[in-house]
Amino acid sequence: MGTPYIIKGKTGDWELVIGLEVHAQVTSNSKLFSGAPVEFGSETNQNVSFVDAGMPGMLPVINAKCIEQAVRTGLGINAQINLHSVFDRKNYFYADLPQGYQISQYLEPIVGKGTLTIDLADGTSRDIGVTRIHLEQDAGKSLHEHSPKFSFIDLNRSGVALMEVVSEPDMRTPEEAGAYLKKLRSIVQYLGTCDGDMDKGNLRCDANVSVRRVGVEQFGTRCEIKNVNSVKFVMKAIEYEAQRQVDILEAGGTIDQETRLFDSANGETRTMRSKENAHDYRYFPDPDLLPLILTQKFVDDIKATMPELPDEKKARYIRELGLSAYDAGVIVAEKATTEYFEQISAKHDPKLVSNWMTGELFGRLNKMGVEIENSPITAEQLGGLIALIEDNTISGKIAKTVFEKMFETGKPAKQIVEEEGLVQVTDTGAIEKAIDEVIAANADKLAEYRSGKDKLFGFFVGQVMKATGGKANPAMLNDLLKKKLS
Repeated sequence: MGTPYIIKGKTGDWELVIGLEVHAQVTSNSKLFSGAPVEFGSETNQNVSFVDAGMPGMLPVINAKCIEQAVRTGLGINAQINLHSVFDRKNYFYADLPQGYQISQYLEPIVGKGTLTIDLADGTSRDIGVTRIHLEQDAGKSLHEHSPKFSFIDLNRSGVALMEVVSEPDMRTPEEAGAYLKKLRSIVQYLGTCDGDMDKGNLRCDANVSVRRVGVEQFGTRCEIKNVNSVKFVMKAIEYEAQRQVDILEAGGTIDQETRLFDSANGETRTMRSKENAHDYRYFPDPDLLPLILTQKFVDDIKATMPELPDEKKARYIRELGLSAYDAGVIVAEKATTEYFEQISAKHDPKLVSNWMTGELFGRLNKMGVEIENSPITAEQLGGLIALIEDNTISGKIAKTVFEKMFETGKPAKQIVEEEGLVQVTDTGAIEKAIDEVIAANADKLAEYRSGKDKLFGFFVGQVMKATGGKANPAMLNDLLKKKLS
């Protein structure tokens, strides 16, 4: 377990209790109960069928692909797949919910209890319980920017299939919540069941936060922070909300159970509405949909097509490729990063590839705020640079200069090396000549070295490198210099 997250109060210490509800948009071509397309960025109200618009007499027809994707996700977190599940009506009124209810699942979801293992910064891992994954349809969207007086409704999202992944209240720090969200996003991306793009709203998180005295087992009153759309904001929202609750309790107040919004501009949560309980929604089985009955063969057939998931891939990289646990964890965290790595490591030394990716490449991409999919250096180009290091055309030091120029110009490594004359000197005669000249010019330093000042070896290496424009092969230089100096 990671370091305990203790909130210091005037009257004693408090601890955090966190549970997350993650809404993951199911990857499918059409909606959960209609044939309307699922396309991001379409014109307002273009992807709407009569079912999505809540027209009288329209009957929902279940999308088999969405069922398959939910089962696949459940298998991905080692969860119980329920062969019998029921769709319920969750009743509430909102302007962008045309039917006046949402078709969801409650007491009998498609996926039961599972486990998700999170990796923390201190190298430890923790298992977080998953209560269930249920399928439900998304609501539409209210638009407020077109008029100061009226709201407009866009039903493009109405009826889009969501998997709601509900965790147990097992997390105790904002870091654990962030790690859980990252791991879940990684798993659904590997599985192809959700693209995990939080910027598009395809993965949204509701965080349930409460505090209690350290050592007390009973949970405090929780508040739900609704629809947070980035890992960083989820962590910040939890941190702020925990401190807010402690401040209220320390002052002798009580926590109201409510739904809150996170204002990312100010880093604060604020009241949205009082929190409803299950009975407020008057759940009952949807009379238009029969119970969903799956066969074990259906589940087994999906299981047979499961890809290698992040934890399995990480273990294989450590076992077969000799990567460190840290590097393997960083590489498998995102599906796109794994694909980039595997494209290069199929032809080159995996450890060298890993070092360049986790060091130079990620450093530059993070600085620019760019994802690996949009990297100015493609996997093929980085492979070209690594090939030049492997065949001793350039040294590791020169490679860093070439890498910077690749980032700036988009040119391949070989072209930069040829244009700038950066080929490594591996001619022993040329290196020996440079060594002789440096020794001749530094007779005093040579005498000091031979009298026992071994640290001056680095001085001579530096001078020879300077004389060769940094192009001398380091291993050759070290061997020849040792012989000459002794």
